[in-house]
Amino acid sequence: MPSDSYKNKNKGNGLWEFKEAKQITSLDRFILLILVIAGIISILRFADWWFRKDNIGNAGLYILLSLAFWYSIFRLILIWINYLRIRKPAHIAPQEGLSVAIFTTSSPGEPLAMFEKTLAACANVKYPHTTYLLDDTRDPAFKEVAEKHGAVWLELVGIPGAKAGKINRALEITTEDFILVLDPDHLPFPNFFDHTLGYFQDEQVGFVQVSQAYYNQYRSFTACGAAEQTYQFYGPTQMSLYGYGCSVAIGANCTFRKKALQSIGGHGIGLAEDLITAIRIHAAGWKSIYNPVVVSRGLVPEDFGSFCKQQLKWARGVFEVTFMELPRLFRKLSWWQRISYFTIGTYYLVGLTQLIFTVIPFLYFFTGILPARMEFADFIVFGAPVVLFGIVIYLYMQRWVCDPETERGLHWRGMILKFACWPVYLIGFLLALVNAEIPYIPTAKKAVIGYITPFIRPMIVHITVFIITIASVFIYRRFYMPESELAITAERTWGMMAFAFLAFIMALGGVYAALEARKMKMEEPWINVNIKS
Repeated sequence: MPSDSYKNKNKGNGLWEFKEAKQITSLDRFILLILVIAGIISILRFADWWFRKDNIGNAGLYILLSLAFWYSIFRLILIWINYLRIRKPAHIAPQEGLSVAIFTTSSPGEPLAMFEKTLAACANVKYPHTTYLLDDTRDPAFKEVAEKHGAVWLELVGIPGAKAGKINRALEITTEDFILVLDPDHLPFPNFFDHTLGYFQDEQVGFVQVSQAYYNQYRSFTACGAAEQTYQFYGPTQMSLYGYGCSVAIGANCTFRKKALQSIGGHGIGLAEDLITAIRIHAAGWKSIYNPVVVSRGLVPEDFGSFCKQQLKWARGVFEVTFMELPRLFRKLSWWQRISYFTIGTYYLVGLTQLIFTVIPFLYFFTGILPARMEFADFIVFGAPVVLFGIVIYLYMQRWVCDPETERGLHWRGMILKFACWPVYLIGFLLALVNAEIPYIPTAKKAVIGYITPFIRPMIVHITVFIITIASVFIYRRFYMPESELAITAERTWGMMAFAFLAFIMALGGVYAALEARKMKMEEPWINVNIKS
């Protein structure tokens, strides 16, 4: 469970204050460069040991393990290199008289009370604008709440393309030049446009993205972990992508130039519609801006089942971009845009790599087959510096998270959720391979309480297999294995047990996150938010 101190820190009024990442100094860049060079040297030293001929066990499994392991290391190197171009744009005040709109969408099943707060917050945004509610609920109460808060209600029923389809239809019947796409669970601050519109003075800027932050992360282990997974991305990662000219548009809090959207035929449609839109806008030659400021807060999934459904949708959608969109536009992108979009597009391969890492210890326990004949002590000696520099660089980059008071830390909950979702990511990958469709379902805005999600089953199987396997290994080694073999196999066996035990602990964390939904109290987080404070 989240600690009381964590809950208090994340439930306070400070969440509704303007926050921004700090500027980067020359000394910061120098220290970062030294850390990255040292980290890469540690990786080269590790690679020199890893690929020694004497370390090869079963050749096929060694190749499979190496592909999975070094794929992860390669991604780490790219992240470090990306950090070297970290940049924050100078503030530019907006011009007066711009024609601005806010688009937010409503779908069947979404709570009306949430829209009361969202539309009231939109009405409080200081820069003159028009708010549009793009509605397909067929519920007249949504029209009433829109009109109550001065928003224009557009009934858009039966429009194909889900959220993106409604946005594209609204683009056709509205006249504003700049459009903020705002998820309905996000509450914009009054100064939102003060930190976005000024950048459009550059006629080549197609969109301006700001940070995505949350106000319900105190609610559960899952909510904490879901939020933790995003802190580094919306701080130093996006700032570094901006430094390379390829900051990514996100489905919320992104302000678009209408001409940029029109130049690509409208907002992208798909399960990862934001990523599709970003890559098309960049391919069309537009520039992007990432401003690391907190000028709105929204919701993260509060229960494990809802989180897994969101992740499945994202995984399937991101692979769709990788397999179809990226190859089509590859030549129109800059070299670092190509690398960045490929790296983002293959993120969810973690489902496949984690399957390999999880299975290999059990394969050894049941068959005695080893992919590599590496001494566990040597693995620690050569691998520890890589881990050390990975942690040091990760923590050092938290100097540029957007809200240091709540966003710094080891983010261990996020790591547990990432591990617990590897079967989800694997399913998303397999669905993409066969081009299977899954519906676009909005992420749940309230916790699903009292229901144990079936997404818990792979973790239960993993835990059960681990307990049975480890018990069998102990029994066999204690009563049946000849003493002459015990000493020979001891280091190898205990090393594999260590790897398996780490995965076991992570699986236990995933089970805890899933079971937490049984005892959560129903709460509508937006009820207690005072948007005028």
